[in-house]
Amino acid sequence: MKIPIEKLLDQFRAKHILVIGDVMLDEYLWGAVNRVSPEAPVPVVKLDHIDYHAGGAANVAENVYGLGCEVTMVGVIGDDENGAKLENILYKDKRFNLHLIKQFERPTTVKTRIMAQGQQMMRVDNETEENPSSKVYRDLQSTINNILDRVDGLILQDYGKGLLSKEMISWIMRSAKDASLPVYVDPKDHNYECYSGSRLLKPNLSEFWNNVDQGPSFEDTAISFKTKNDYNILLVTKGSEGMSIFYDNKIEHIPTKARSVHDVSGAGDTVISTFAVCDICGADPLESATISNYAAGQVCGMSGVVPIKIEDLSNINNDQDD
Repeated sequence: MKIPIEKLLDQFRAKHILVIGDVMLDEYLWGAVNRVSPEAPVPVVKLDHIDYHAGGAANVAENVYGLGCEVTMVGVIGDDENGAKLENILYKDKRFNLHLIKQFERPTTVKTRIMAQGQQMMRVDNETEENPSSKVYRDLQSTINNILDRVDGLILQDYGKGLLSKEMISWIMRSAKDASLPVYVDPKDHNYECYSGSRLLKPNLSEFWNNVDQGPSFEDTAISFKTKNDYNILLVTKGSEGMSIFYDNKIEHIPTKARSVHDVSGAGDTVISTFAVCDICGADPLESATISNYAAGQVCGMSGVVPIKIEDLSNINNDQDD
């Protein structure tokens, strides 16, 4: 590595990341299955307990915090019970500089996962994909303007829940450019042209294919897509096949490092968070991607959406040599 891993990890604590995007509440219903319903051919889960965690862009903030960085989180929630639960999680121990703007009659996004025998049986989403009100957008812009001079970079996390409209993305990209701040993007299935000039764009493979004009090969298509949209770095995550990174006229394919996969939920959040922090600290793109890939492998070995911790990366050199 260009920077020894111990020195790189030490630098994380000096950085401040602004996370903007669709926050949500993750609800887990844990139980066990020991019979099939007589009403329909479906398993019956006997409920044991319920857990709540920060999800979506809020999980990205949890990952950045777990890596030791200072975090500012900006998002929108509803003025409801689920929004209050999410605030309580994020306000715990005053870990984040938190700016959650409430909109009346807008539901807080909730993903409810039914878990049995350590595996996800089903997911139920309660959400809206409508854009926030114009007043909420004005409040968001005012809040972000007051933060930009105190951070080292931005992560934009789009889950398609309405916050990152074309107009909002374009405004953020202009503001970040004026402040000379790198922007790291985890996009949904739209608005890719609005992220022109970003430091990193990180779609998954299906999102990538849904937004490109297909060329002779995956590599040719990716290079054309990256050039057309003026991304500094394009990182395509490919599930069990690992990831591919395109930068500085280079192409690298990185195999997955998950030793055992219990749950892939939240792995993309870990990748964008780890890459952004490593890149801001001076790791080269391939190193940042390799460490991000390792971090994703670590969280995939755990049940549920679990953020990475800085200590999870301490053995990366030994594990990479295995």
